[in-house]
Amino acid sequence: MCALVWLKDPPPPERMGEHYGPDYDRSVAAAGDSPARWSGRVKVLRQLRSGGSLLDLGCSSGGFLQAVASPSWRLYGIEMSESVAQRAESASGAQVFVGDILDAPYAPASFDVITCFHVFEHLYEPLAVLKKVAEWLKPGGLFYLMVPNIDSAGAKVFKTYWYALELPRHLSHFSPKSLSSLARSAGLEEESLTTHREPFIENSVRYWLDEMFRRVGTLRTPLAKRQTPGIPYRIARKAFRLTALPVLNGLVALAGDGESIHAIFRKPGLGGRTAERDLTWTPRG
Repeated sequence: MCALVWLKDPPPPERMGEHYGPDYDRSVAAAGDSPARWSGRVKVLRQLRSGGSLLDLGCSSGGFLQAVASPSWRLYGIEMSESVAQRAESASGAQVFVGDILDAPYAPASFDVITCFHVFEHLYEPLAVLKKVAEWLKPGGLFYLMVPNIDSAGAKVFKTYWYALELPRHLSHFSPKSLSSLARSAGLEEESLTTHREPFIENSVRYWLDEMFRRVGTLRTPLAKRQTPGIPYRIARKAFRLTALPVLNGLVALAGDGESIHAIFRKPGLGGRTAERDLTWTPRG
């Protein structure tokens, strides 16, 4: 299946900020503060490159940049939020550009690696960003990204209640084939592409339950606004995760591939190191 799904009539860019805000920033930053979240990605990166210049698109509060930081890496990021970008710089020592990806003033052939973890689906112009990535990469440079898989088992089972739809913030959804095709159209070659199971079932069930409660006139607290649960709830949740959730995961898995696409694309070329380009820009006022 070569599926590319996009949101019809999305909020205009100048209004999209209304669908993010402090609650969203807080929940994303809290998830990114866990070192365990990044260990697998750092391991993959170290298998690909031992060092060089790295740019993280949508770096949030810098969790990944902090996890990969070492003397062998020169780190850069792009982030829309000024306050979140400052946290990323403080945490990782990276230089972070604040603004839209397409407005970042990096020179061609600046980076050995560009990463983009669950950000690409938020973009209004994914092909334009891919072309910019291809321009910024050195010959042989790598683009390592993760996106939800619209052709996954979870998407097929939960349909409109699938957690990774995340409307209206997720503007585009890709299958492995459509993502690879889009990358090729931007001049990038597929290095590897796999799907992985993600713990979306629990939240997808939560969305379905929220809808059932709404139909009987009960509104529950949105996930992004939910406070730290009490001990009884945490005990019940732990029991669910140890008993029913593995069974649900197994049953859903029968419907198809994993819920997350992990892809690595390469810019054609020899892959040799080139001199570091000037990556500076006018400092924030």
